[in-house]
Amino acid sequence: MTGIASAATSVVIGYLAGGTKTIRIGSGGIMLPNHSPLVIAEQFGTLATLYPGRIDLGLGRAPGTDMATARALRRNMTGEDTFPRDVVELIEYFQTNPEARIRAIPGQGTEVPVWILGSSLYGAQLAAYLGLPYAFASHFAPDYLEQAAETYRRTFRPSQFLDKPYFMMGMGAFAAETDEEAIFLRSSMQLTFARLRSGNPGKLPPPVHDVEAQIPAEVRAGVDRALSCSVAGGRDTIRKQFAAWFERLRPDEVILAGQIHDHAARVRSHEILAEVLSDMPGPD
Repeated sequence: MTGIASAATSVVIGYLAGGTKTIRIGSGGIMLPNHSPLVIAEQFGTLATLYPGRIDLGLGRAPGTDMATARALRRNMTGEDTFPRDVVELIEYFQTNPEARIRAIPGQGTEVPVWILGSSLYGAQLAAYLGLPYAFASHFAPDYLEQAAETYRRTFRPSQFLDKPYFMMGMGAFAAETDEEAIFLRSSMQLTFARLRSGNPGKLPPPVHDVEAQIPAEVRAGVDRALSCSVAGGRDTIRKQFAAWFERLRPDEVILAGQIHDHAARVRSHEILAEVLSDMPGPD
């Protein structure tokens, strides 16, 4: 998709891991219906061998693209939903089984942590059934956030991976020295979503001061809803916003998405977010 440089996820992860030393790096995520489980196991098994203890694998069920591109990726398509079976197969490749007929090398024995990603109840139910951690894409699709979190926690079954539920929520996050500057910086993301929903996706545009005037009213409501799970402002403002979200959803962890056009402003936003979150009780 134009404006999103994530087509070769494992390649990008390898580049980032090679340029860092301690942070964990994961996929958010690999759309498994587009790939062979064995290929993904080999890719992430290689990453985990090169960068032990630092690689996570998030798996999604949606094709993430149009049908023509999906066919080009997968070649052979069926109407059957094989996602649950494919997830189990992929996890088995990461386990140690010398008698396995098919083995991922590298991959076998790496036990790469696997997450289920989702924006509906399907992923919540599957993650709970398999006893896997669950991440919800509320940073752009928050409609089922509370229902999915409740379903996942209520139906979770302990497994060899987790003894209790572990829930991550995605949030948009735009921080600056003042509320006004943060809201200005966020306008790039608002414009991006408006253009995407209007059938005109593109690269992240520069921010504007009159974003309301540049998005038609019939599109604006949908954009506001899609990006409603977010924080934007100076330190005091985002601290209050985070606290309200944490009290409401009780996430074990949050993942922040803050597409800001200016690189220096984006780095500064991350610094402010880290400062605020470091002295707040709550998730990681």
